Amino acid sequence: MVILVDDEDRENEGDLVVAGELVEPAHIRFMANEARGLICLALSQDRADALGLEPMVRQNTAPLGTAFTRSIDHREHRGMGAAARAATIRAAVDPASGPADFTTPGHVFPLRARRGGVLVRTGQTEGSVDLARLAGLSPAGVICEVMNPDGTMARLPELLAFGSLHDIPVVTVADLIAYRLRHERLVTCVSRALLPTAHGDFLLRCYENTASGQVHVALSIGEPWGDASTLVRVHRADTVADVFGLDLLTAQSRLARALGMMAAEGAGVLLYLRPDADDEPLDARVAEYAEPTDGSPTPRHTGVAMGFHDFGIGAQILHDIGVRKIRVITGQPRTFKGLSGYDLEITGWVPLEGDAEAGT
Repeated sequence: MVILVDDEDRENEGDLVVAGELVEPAHIRFMANEARGLICLALSQDRADALGLEPMVRQNTAPLGTAFTRSIDHREHRGMGAAARAATIRAAVDPASGPADFTTPGHVFPLRARRGGVLVRTGQTEGSVDLARLAGLSPAGVICEVMNPDGTMARLPELLAFGSLHDIPVVTVADLIAYRLRHERLVTCVSRALLPTAHGDFLLRCYENTASGQVHVALSIGEPWGDASTLVRVHRADTVADVFGLDLLTAQSRLARALGMMAAEGAGVLLYLRPDADDEPLDARVAEYAEPTDGSPTPRHTGVAMGFHDFGIGAQILHDIGVRKIRVITGQPRTFKGLSGYDLEITGWVPLEGDAEAGT
């Protein structure tokens, strides 16, 4: 068992983690009595698919994209007891088990880890699966947030004290990212070309995510490397907004203005990240435009600049290009956990010129 801690600038929380195939009732009792948080089972995408575990909700609006599935019980070990939950977890991890072996809803809460682990999404869900895989075990982890006796979330000082008291090692998501980056990578540059734009010539690079096969685009101008802090815009591709934008503040306009800011400075990188197949379906995205009853389309998040679940791949691309310090072009500054693991540092936030809206 270990304590896995995320970045202090994000949730600044820690989870107890134990490999799914090794979990015993004693682990569940300890988590329930000492950690006090919600006990969940993080599974690889392939294992979740094999068990027929569909997402808990069709449209995930959780700020960090926490990928809960339907809760489960093993048919022969139903209930909240430590022994029953441990048996359900071990059965879920066992490749010999299938959908028919479980009932739903239940008392175990599975989570789908992103393919690529912490190099794609820097969360404890992915971290626990990565730790189990790196240990040579089935890629599944049992996780539970550590809470203080008064019900508040334990932060780093309390987590270190908790680990010392119970002789449990503490590891950070940034440590795990750094380890994996030293031994593997998930992006590779598959093509490049010079792209003429209204703001000058940009170098276009296409990067393939080797875990999903998805291809992302990086546009750069100048030499944004070394100790200089580079202008960076991270844009999550949105077919509806990018191609069929309905007003002057659409993603198309934002992309053009970001390129203009980089050209004026003489250096910058724009990342255009395409969503994974398991992100919000296109029909659900289109439905957002139909929600108002007065007939006027009011998209809720046109031109999303950057999300927690996008930054892992984007950080790898920036690192490959040679960027180390960045100033992010956005109307809504936010923090991203695990940056130190990518050898990246955010030195500032720059509002998008001509855009008065927050969150862009």
